[in-house]
Amino acid sequence: MSRYVQPMANLIEQLMRLPSIGPKTAQRLAFHILKTPRENVARLAEALIDAKDKIVSCSVCGNITEQDPCSICADNQRDKTLIAVVEESKDVMALERTGEFHGLYHVLGGAISPMDGIGPDDISVKELLERLKNQTVREVILATNPNIEGEATSMYLAKLIKPIGVKVTRIAHGLPVGGDLEYADEATLARALEGRREV
Repeated sequence: MSRYVQPMANLIEQLMRLPSIGPKTAQRLAFHILKTPRENVARLAEALIDAKDKIVSCSVCGNITEQDPCSICADNQRDKTLIAVVEESKDVMALERTGEFHGLYHVLGGAISPMDGIGPDDISVKELLERLKNQTVREVILATNPNIEGEATSMYLAKLIKPIGVKVTRIAHGLPVGGDLEYADEATLARALEGRREV
């Protein structure tokens, strides 16, 4: 970045820290920001800081929220006997868009991936098992991504949950293998929820 003046080099360097942003994309974004009116840039900076300061993890499910517990966990209309286990908060939003699921969620905060050094202790498995002991849950729906890490995580969780006496199901594979929940359309996700099977 030495060919850029220092403020520009710093901006590009910070943008490159974002996921999926390489040097060329970071440069394009930096030049776009320079052309953007200052008040728009100030709003963006304010939104970033506001989100960082105000968003917390729900102490019950791990979803992102501004209040604790989150609005889903606090909703008495939700079916408290059903828990859908997802990898990330963005997956909660994807399932909520379907309008088909009315239970609770548990956000793992990732998936088991030995290649990336992520084991069961690095995601919220312990917290899930605690919830199953303390609540009258009759079914856990494993809604992890249909990729190698998601499948490994589902199999691991099924082995832990079945002995507790809770029914364990897996969302159907209406989703493409190797895909992510956040990119699936509502109809595909709704079919996947309807066609879930016991593990």
